[in-house]
Parts: sequence; C-alpha cells; structure tokens
Amino acid sequence: MRVLGLETSCDETAAAIVDDGRRILSNRVLSQLAEHRPYGGVVPEIAARSHLDHLDRLIAEALDEAGMRLEELDGIAATAGPGLIGGVFVGVLTAKAIAAARRLPFLAVNHLEGHALTVRLTDGIAFPYLLLLISGGHCQLLAVEGVGKYRRYGSTIDDAVGEAFDKTAKMLGLGYPGGPAVERAAAGGKAGCFTLPRPMKGRPELDFSFSGLKTALRQQAESLNLEDAQAVSDLAAEFQQAVAEVLSDRVTGALRRFARETGQPGPLVVAGGVASNLTLRSALEETAAAAGSGFHAPPPALCTDNGAMIAWAGLERLQLGLVDPLDFAPRPRWPLDDPTLARDA
Repeated sequence: MRVLGLETSCDETAAAIVDDGRRILSNRVLSQLAEHRPYGGVVPEIAARSHLDHLDRLIAEALDEAGMRLEELDGIAATAGPGLIGGVFVGVLTAKAIAAARRLPFLAVNHLEGHALTVRLTDGIAFPYLLLLISGGHCQLLAVEGVGKYRRYGSTIDDAVGEAFDKTAKMLGLGYPGGPAVERAAAGGKAGCFTLPRPMKGRPELDFSFSGLKTALRQQAESLNLEDAQAVSDLAAEFQQAVAEVLSDRVTGALRRFARETGQPGPLVVAGGVASNLTLRSALEETAAAAGSGFHAPPPALCTDNGAMIAWAGLERLQLGLVDPLDFAPRPRWPLDDPTLARDA
C-alpha cells in the first residue's frame, strides 16, 4: 500500500510517498526561508502563493524519485489543518483533484497527527505512548492510544515553545529562523551567567507557560550590548537551559500519570519542529531514562514539516478505512484531541 502525502500548512511545500513497509520512497521538501527572511517571520499570503507555484512540480519529482505513476498509488493524503488556511487550501484542493481524477481515496490529515505518528514510521513503536509535541505553534503533552485517539495531559496557556525561540532570536539579533539560530548561539555560551525563570516548574498540573520567560529575557536583552557575541551566546544558553528544565519537569509529571493510567512507564516520544533541537532532545532523553522510560524521536529532518509524515498518517488512516469525502472543509484550527479524528478507528 502506497500513499502520496502533501504538506502546505506553513512555509514548507512538501510531497512524499511512503509504503506500508515503513519505507519512505520519496520525500521532496521546498523551504521558503529566503522568501520570508526579510520580514522576520512567515507571511501567509507569500506562503500560499509559493505553494501554488511549486506544489505540482514537487509532486512530479516525488513520483519520479519513487519510480511511480499516479495510477499506482493507493491514496492521496494532505494536511487539512491546522495551519495557515491559504496554504492548507492549496494542498487540500490539489489532493482532492488528484483523488477525483484517479478515483483514489482522499485522506484529510491533521497536521499534528502527522507529527504524532512519525515515530511509528521511523521506529515502528506500538501504542500507547506519551507524546511531547513541541513546535512553533504548539506545546502539548498527550497520551497516544491509537490513530485518532489522543488524551491531552497539558498544553501551553500562552505561547508555544517554538514561538518563544523565534522571539528570543529576534530580541538577540540572531536572525531567522529563530530556533536553529538560538541553538547555534547557545552552543558557544554558558548557562548560569544570566538568571531567567523556569515558569510552571514544580507545579502539579501539566501545563506550560513561556510568556514570562520571554519577558524576562527581553528585560535582560534590553540592557545587553548585542555586539558582545559572548554575552549573547551566554543569554541564549541560559534561555535554552530554562526551556530544557521546564520541559523535563513537565514530562516527569506526565510520565508518572501515564504510568498510573496505563500500567507502563512509557515510552516517551518527542515530535514537532522544536524536537530537532539536539540539546533539548538530550535533556529529554535523560529525563525519560531517569523515569525508567524508553525514548524516541524522529530524525531531525522528519521533525520539521515534511510530506512523509502526512503520507504515513494518511496510510495509517487508510488501513483503518478512515477515508474522507471530497467535500471535507479545511480547518485553520483542529485540536489533536478532537473526537472526530477517531471516528471508528
């Protein structure tokens, strides 16, 4: 069984084909970083137009790389939300057109479910597992019980961790995209030279908060000489350490709850764009080990947005008969714990 997956929810245009042997037959990703860099962030109209300009070519390249024709596919999956709605429409309408023309099943994939299930493609792990989903727009802890079956333990009450990294990079003059820029700067710095808070650390609930951390960093940055590269690196390192400690603290509590509810200690899965940060991955792997839990994270290239994760989520849904009608409406907001995701899975 082979599925083509399209991803157009933000600033990557992607097309990929995977099969039920957990093989990625092709994976084409076009980044729009150069187009958005002058603005310091993603401009939705520019993103949507870029998807329109490039998606057809990427689909053709994905088919060529896999050595396949459209007629040989078993389904077409596309990110149908959440995301920038203009871009989501481009991918969904393209997938619908192919599905209608070739009489193939159409699969409307929740972008977050793509991240949540990627580790089953890369590592083949079984349900259930604890998921820490960390990206530019999301920060959640969920028990993953099956395809479409998620129970939320906690989420951010203000900003997502990826957004905090982006704002930190901007305040420190590190450029765009912010996450990799902060990680590079932190590599040459020393945590502890500045003092930043660890919001929510030690609290019994499992939610996150990053707005106070951003505010504290801004106050430090305003009194900092941004020409002092070492000071900037030290502040970036302190910020990254604060995030690592907060995530580890929240995960520790979530693993305890997961063990009580399921009778097993994990495993812990970390996914989403921020999961490509190697310092955070290392800290979370140590946290899982201390709790007696296994640890899994996709390769960094599959943590950021890509078509393979959408193709795989579509394939898992297709295997369960969770095919969508061609009148499915794209959704700018679509929680992962939405009960409609499960249907009869």
